Amino acid sequence: MAVAQALMSAQSLAQYLHQQIALSRAMEVDALEVSEDSVRLSAPLAPNVNHRATVFGGSASALAILAAWSLLHVRLRGLFPQVSIVIQRQSTSYNRPIQGAFSARAALAHPDDWPRFVRLLARRGKARISVTSTLEYAGEQVGQFSGDFVAFDQH
Repeated sequence: MAVAQALMSAQSLAQYLHQQIALSRAMEVDALEVSEDSVRLSAPLAPNVNHRATVFGGSASALAILAAWSLLHVRLRGLFPQVSIVIQRQSTSYNRPIQGAFSARAALAHPDDWPRFVRLLARRGKARISVTSTLEYAGEQVGQFSGDFVAFDQH
């Protein structure tokens, strides 16, 4: 099994996140790009600011997780409509403070793992896969996220 034929548009993904994940609405998350290989989300500084006038680390981490989760959601929604995706483990590192609007671009950590992941999900109703996100600000990489996600087929 491959990826679902019709990917969500960036606008549809942003609407879905705002309707289903309240934090994305509070953070003013927007979807910039959606493709089979990556999802890029962004957020402005104002609703994510800390006491030092930079992005709160929890907001940066949340955006990276949302981008990674969204990549799996977009890729799986046509194959397994009832799937639930949860984060099992994550790590985020930061290179420097983020002083304005920022983004997170997610991709599979090991794209060759996708066919096995889909087979396990189809056969066992549960599978795990690793996703990474790169945090970006002003055209530079300012952080890196890596996480393991588990998908459960709920049908």
